[in-house]
Amino acid sequence: MPLQRRLPKRGFTNIFKKQYALVNVSSLGRFEAGSVIDVEVLRAAGLVRKKGLPVKLLADGEVEVGLTVKVQAASNQAVEKIAKAGGRVELLTL
Repeated sequence: MPLQRRLPKRGFTNIFKKQYALVNVSSLGRFEAGSVIDVEVLRAAGLVRKKGLPVKLLADGEVEVGLTVKVQAASNQAVEKIAKAGGRVELLTL
């Protein structure tokens, strides 16, 4: 029997999947109120490690201060939490 028929079949790997560097809303609490947070600032703070990946903002946690966040993608709940704190999210093109 050929090798390809003897080995078990395991799932599917999407080769077109977009990978993001993930940042949670709770980790933005270390920045001052009213500051502008972009990819370079996140990388300098150590929140984004891999270069070349777009950054996505996730809604895990709470934020107390109003910030302007410039990232490539954000969840709807993260945008709501930032707006509720008095800030805004600007989406950059990929």
